[in-house]
Amino acid sequence: MEDDPFLRKFQPSELKIASEFLTNCLPFLSRDLCKDCVNVLSDRIRSLDPEHCSKVGGEGNSKAGLESEGTSNIETEISFGTLSEVLGSVLPSRQAAETASPRMSWADMSQDDEFEEEDEEEESRKAIDASPMKTPEKPKLSREQREDLRLKNVKRKKDFICLERFKGKLVNVVDGLELHTGVFSAVEQKRIVDKVYELEERGRKGELRERTFTAPQKWMRGKGRVTIQFGCCYNYATDRAGNPPGILQREEVDPLPSLFKVIIRRLIRWHVLPPTCVPDSCIVNIYDEGDCIPPHIDNHDFLRPFCTISFLSECNILFGSNLKIEGPGEFSGSFSVPLPVGSVLVLNGNGADVAKHCVPAVPTKRISITFRKMDESKRPVWFTPEPDLQRIEPLPLDLNRSDSAARSSGSSNNHNGSNRRGGGYGRRGGNNYETRGYYNPERSSEQYESREWSSSQRRGRPRPGRTS
Repeated sequence: MEDDPFLRKFQPSELKIASEFLTNCLPFLSRDLCKDCVNVLSDRIRSLDPEHCSKVGGEGNSKAGLESEGTSNIETEISFGTLSEVLGSVLPSRQAAETASPRMSWADMSQDDEFEEEDEEEESRKAIDASPMKTPEKPKLSREQREDLRLKNVKRKKDFICLERFKGKLVNVVDGLELHTGVFSAVEQKRIVDKVYELEERGRKGELRERTFTAPQKWMRGKGRVTIQFGCCYNYATDRAGNPPGILQREEVDPLPSLFKVIIRRLIRWHVLPPTCVPDSCIVNIYDEGDCIPPHIDNHDFLRPFCTISFLSECNILFGSNLKIEGPGEFSGSFSVPLPVGSVLVLNGNGADVAKHCVPAVPTKRISITFRKMDESKRPVWFTPEPDLQRIEPLPLDLNRSDSAARSSGSSNNHNGSNRRGGGYGRRGGNNYETRGYYNPERSSEQYESREWSSSQRRGRPRPGRTS
């Protein structure tokens, strides 16, 4: 090691860090390698820090440990690079190591927040299973510091424009819409989705109240999405008993799950919804491929604003004062908004009351959760306000920075375009969001800010093909 000119550029402490890092990654790096290759790689890594490796060796044979991690016995031909090449991708230069500040991933920053407190023991067990060897301690930040850091990275777009004639006047029918991205990390999204699947399973087993869970037959394309309602039972259309659309005050459903109340507190504290309109009910929509929501305006039994959160896959939502039904699950309208995975769309003003909205048939599995506050005079007779949803205070927010970010993120797609069958952002260009999996706030927010609209969209001409 002393003869390697590359390694002589680093201090022993830096080599020790590299050794610990590569040791922890060794089960992954050595997967599918033969035993001889694993031993060669292990010896090279251990040679970086003999002191550390002697401690590890004292606890047991390292080769046996590697075998217990499940290394493969398959013979594989592979040529390793030099140790210098391996370390070149791991060790920074000495100057960079001295000046770089510690970075934490979004998943790291969410480890101690309210979502993690819902299942702390389970997360601790997973962490132990995934880390058989001691890892370097991560920078310690308080919960307040982590939350403040994440809050500053939320992207907010509030300047949607779609001009249409309404009652003889030219009106921005989407005024009041807001799109917030970066509110939920990938870790949090997975916890929410897992909870939804758990509730769906309980509903199918009959463990939820009858009006809480609904799974109608899929008698045609676009019909039959699964719904789970909490806080109130909402009637979409006049039923056999003659009850009109709206909240059924004498029908009982299950109360909000504890994790959903954590989500509501996040929405209020992070300035997504105002503290004057704290949701007390929600509906979960579970879409299979081809499911949709037809054009509608949400019933005024619910106050404004309300919001919907998207999970699993991106889809488009259409807006317009005159949405048209083109066929089963196929709609056309004047304005389309892409909903990235993990994003929160807030509906208020004209966007909630003048423009109708709909979701064309989705191309793949999707989950949405819509949170709404009931009009007090329309609440069910059995309803009792949740004590832990009272007096929620928003966190301090740098308004100047927030407004600037909103203008920046909205400048590239602040136009009135004509979109057919989910149009607006066609599959052939303009939309670089991940279409499945969990939302990556750092990558997707950057793409959202930098998206360019085509000249055909600026002129309001429709783009070919459905992009839902």
